[in-house]
Amino acid sequence: MINELTIKNLYRESDLSDSEILDLIQTSEYDKILYDAADRKRKELYGNGVYIRALIEFTNYCKNDCYYCGIRRSNREAIRYRLTIDEIMAACDAGYKQGFRTFVLQGGEDQYFTDERVCDIVSKIRRTYPDCAITLSIGEKSRDGYQAFFDAGANRYLLRHETASDSHYKKLHPKEMKLDNRKRCLFDLKEIGFQVGAGFMVGSPFQEPQHILADLRFLQELNPDMIGIGPFISQCNTPFGQGNYKNGSVELTLRLISILRLLFPAALIPATTALGTIHPQGRELGIKAGANIVMPNLTPLEARRNYLLYDNKICLAEDLAMCRMDTEKRINSIGYKVVVGVGNPVKKW
Repeated sequence: MINELTIKNLYRESDLSDSEILDLIQTSEYDKILYDAADRKRKELYGNGVYIRALIEFTNYCKNDCYYCGIRRSNREAIRYRLTIDEIMAACDAGYKQGFRTFVLQGGEDQYFTDERVCDIVSKIRRTYPDCAITLSIGEKSRDGYQAFFDAGANRYLLRHETASDSHYKKLHPKEMKLDNRKRCLFDLKEIGFQVGAGFMVGSPFQEPQHILADLRFLQELNPDMIGIGPFISQCNTPFGQGNYKNGSVELTLRLISILRLLFPAALIPATTALGTIHPQGRELGIKAGANIVMPNLTPLEARRNYLLYDNKICLAEDLAMCRMDTEKRINSIGYKVVVGVGNPVKKW
């Protein structure tokens, strides 16, 4: 059984036994102590600064058919769009003027955006903004494709593994998608030299505590620079949205953010939009539990309204200046401050 000493040991040693982690995942009694420990650990390395990243959702086309995702290829209700390179550059320009120094290009696995086209976009951003980090989040590619992106100037890549359990993975994805390939991608990215981000959904259909334990152990094997988790939220035009599946919980998500901060002290951990969607102060609570990144959305408003991975997504109507101001106000209100800069992870713990 866990107790306050268990959390103190985690704070000191950055690891627990499987049984201790399983108990911690399933016990709410010590959440406040856990949040405080994670907050202290984060402040040891990062102080009270929170990095901001500029998110640009540049395409909602996707060749995949994941059962949880609102931009899955079978969703005939989705209004599809692709941003032009000029629109992407305009978003970067607006973001740069607002102090953003990391651009996160996120999209579905859109076959229109070939490796060559992605490299053209990355190269233009790199030439125009040499002092900025460029993050890609565009799914599974070949090793040669990843190498080409890196050579073009991208230096970060986000690819959530979603679940490290093969049996669970098969319940969330169609049969042509393989967990082994997802893991292969993550290790390829790391070997090439990217700052790598992985992560998983909290409370996804069929998820059990053992699956979360497998996620944590896989992350320890991968040792990523960034770890993104967020609650599962259903989307009405997906198989899970049309079934009787509950959304993930705020409480478990916050608990896992704190556990991740203690297991991976140096990691960059976002307080996600999904967390803000299921609770009005979700992102603030995530920061207080150990997160240290927020990602305001720079996607043009008309396109942003159609990048609907899940229902009731927040920040669909705010312009950039309003979003930037609101983000800083929220962060300041809980005693933290926005850090303007590239925001690299500190040296590994």
